[in-house]
Amino acid sequence: MIRFSLRCDNAHEFESWFKDSAAYERMSAAGLVDCPACGDTRVSKALMAPAIRKTRGMKGRAAAPPEPAAPPPAPEADPQTPRLAAGPMPAQVVALLQRMRQEIEKSCDYLGKDFAKEARRIHEGEAEPRGIYGEATEAETEALREDGIEVARLPWVPPADG
Repeated sequence: MIRFSLRCDNAHEFESWFKDSAAYERMSAAGLVDCPACGDTRVSKALMAPAIRKTRGMKGRAAAPPEPAAPPPAPEADPQTPRLAAGPMPAQVVALLQRMRQEIEKSCDYLGKDFAKEARRIHEGEAEPRGIYGEATEAETEALREDGIEVARLPWVPPADG
């Protein structure tokens, strides 16, 4: 297993574990690596400090602590975008979101980019009421909310293994 520090195009930094470097490359190329804060799939490896083990000759000597890295510049605030917590997502939150994803996938219909259209049809009584999930643009989501249709945006974390 290998842990990579990752960064999305919206400057959110997070870590994720992969079987090996090739697994990361395959998943990234397929769009399966996404930011847990905003869902962006334009993710790249962030600068990481290598793990260096102490040598036997260093025993008893105090090494100077590494200087902390300067934080990345904060993205410009967009009043339309909800503020997100900075830093990596705690493991307990990731586990909870993975369980939520599993339940949603088991119990609801995936509609892809037709989500907003079908949510409106259900709201207007033109389609059978049921749990649905899919993809919607910010504009589609806002239009649904303005019309009194309840929608929620969830961070879509990678599914749990096993």
